[in-house]
Amino acid sequence: MRRAVTAALATLAALSLTLGLTAGPANATPPNIPSASTAASRLATLTVAAESHQSSYNRDLFPHWITISGACNTRETVLKRDGSGVTVDSACYPTSGSWYSPYDGATWSNPADVDIDHMVPLAEAWRSGAWAWTTAKRQSYANDLGGPELWAVTDNVNQAKGDQDPSTWQPPLASFRCTYARAWIQAKWYWALSVNSAEKTALTSMLGTC
Repeated sequence: MRRAVTAALATLAALSLTLGLTAGPANATPPNIPSASTAASRLATLTVAAESHQSSYNRDLFPHWITISGACNTRETVLKRDGSGVTVDSACYPTSGSWYSPYDGATWSNPADVDIDHMVPLAEAWRSGAWAWTTAKRQSYANDLGGPELWAVTDNVNQAKGDQDPSTWQPPLASFRCTYARAWIQAKWYWALSVNSAEKTALTSMLGTC
């Protein structure tokens, strides 16, 4: 009996992989969020400069969402990674699951209610140095799964954030602001983007809540 059950589970697992059915851990977060002390050290190394080239920004200069694996693009990969009990169909569209939005503490069961937010928005990255990058580098940035750049969050909260930096917008859930600052700093540091003085002051204040 045990062998039969084991074989059945193995068959089910193989079928799940074939169809792209996976379940992410509950309340997962993106990888490589530094500690508060490391974030503070990295913030101190960032170039402080006024933003520039705002008038030439175009979202199409950051190609996304790209195919990551099989039928799954970047958005769908993040939904699978950060959701709980997520299953997807053969086209990688979620058919069940739930998503906790750390920005506001809400939980959603409809993927249409969830946006994938760029921690450092594309327009903010452009103004902070990405204007000088190649299109290939901007594509890598816009689809960055290796760091804390992409977050599954409540759609209208993401829309309220827009392209603002922490000097003018912070997550409504105050207890998350420490993590938000650490993730923001990591993205700016990893991609060698600048910060402006008001942004640096706000990030320093947010780290003070850690």
